[in-house]
Amino acid sequence: MKNLNNVALLIARILMPILFIVAGYGKLGDAYAGTQQYMQAMGVPEFLLPLTILLELGGGLAVLFGLLTRTTAIFTALFTLLTAFIFHSNFAEGVNQLMFMKNLTIAGGYILLAVSGPGAFSIDRLLNKKW
Repeated sequence: MKNLNNVALLIARILMPILFIVAGYGKLGDAYAGTQQYMQAMGVPEFLLPLTILLELGGGLAVLFGLLTRTTAIFTALFTLLTAFIFHSNFAEGVNQLMFMKNLTIAGGYILLAVSGPGAFSIDRLLNKKW
């Protein structure tokens, strides 16, 4: 049963950060300026964009490989909740309600990852971190 749990945690760690890795990587190129303008229009200071990219891309890769998994999962859950409330709380626009619920679901998954830890197939485990 423990091996099955470790395999399940590995699969979750592969699937969960895909959205963040792709989004963070995408912001590095031509989309940087557009993302910066969108953030400003929503009242978010532009200096937060590099931190956003770091969390999305760097944090996504960290979760994928199981490095600093619990800490990264907590930050990602908080980030996802904040983005839900800042960018998707206007339910008058139909897609926002769905995006808001998607963010809540993602945050819930990252909270579970923070509680459960990365599993045996992780860099954290290789470094003998408690999980």
